[in-house]
Amino acid sequence: MATPAASRPQVRLYGIQNCDQVRAARAWLAQHDCGIEFIDLKKTGLDAATLDRWLTHLPWDALLNRRGMTWRQLDPSLRAQINDQGSASELMLAHPLLIKRPVLEMGEKMSVGFSETLYENLFSKTN
Repeated sequence: MATPAASRPQVRLYGIQNCDQVRAARAWLAQHDCGIEFIDLKKTGLDAATLDRWLTHLPWDALLNRRGMTWRQLDPSLRAQINDQGSASELMLAHPLLIKRPVLEMGEKMSVGFSETLYENLFSKTN
């Protein structure tokens, strides 16, 4: 039996419109009738409270995207300074596009990145 919509936790998806992983996650969520609130980090940025909330559930090095263009465009001396949660947090707040995408927030559950298996497991535990 499906969980009634009123008792489901609110689902927020953070990312950017033109990211392939975000598009795949949004398509999966739509296909599975999961109503979401999409927050475009490129348009809205990222506030410290949201990042702090994520960091209580996810390790900083899972959130920091060291493979993307934003990271590669940073000065190498700045990249070398990122070695703990404090330095990474400061950098991610200054450059929200350094966040690995998408970040899914569902009540107290958080995930970063997208795979069908990840989402199937995450959403099967809410029913």
